[in-house]
Amino acid sequence: MNPLPPPLGNGELRLWRIDLERHRKNWASGEGAFRVGGRWNTRGVRAVYTSLDPATACLEVAVHKGLKVLDTAPHFLTSARIVNPAGVYVVPPDAVPNPNWLAPTTPNANQQRYGNALLAEHGCVLIPSAVSRHSWNLVFDADRAEDLFDQVRQERFALDPRLQVAL
Repeated sequence: MNPLPPPLGNGELRLWRIDLERHRKNWASGEGAFRVGGRWNTRGVRAVYTSLDPATACLEVAVHKGLKVLDTAPHFLTSARIVNPAGVYVVPPDAVPNPNWLAPTTPNANQQRYGNALLAEHGCVLIPSAVSRHSWNLVFDADRAEDLFDQVRQERFALDPRLQVAL
């Protein structure tokens, strides 16, 4: 369960990610982003894309792969506790140079270079999600992630069968 924010809970910061079963052991490697690039990195940068809640993690996978893949191929949900939340650099929506970079469009080279610079300077950034404008993605540089997180938990992910209507 996602921890409750203060004052109702302890306020711990957890990241969430969904991967195909065959990638679950290497979820924090950044291999996919390294090979093809992503919204906030160019090819050659080991960025790991996560979300602050499991629902956004599900949407992030569904927007790229579709709900059918989430329903028919084995996936794992990973969560981990961020050890030092004060070390996470927050990028507010109005700090992004081009607001269209937060829209659900194909990223461009300038956007990716901006993300590279953020990761090079901070190692771990919190940035608004393009798929869910009121949600957050936590992106970190896998090469600099030592001691970033602990309490890694993994479980089989199961899509709610009621979503089959949308398939």
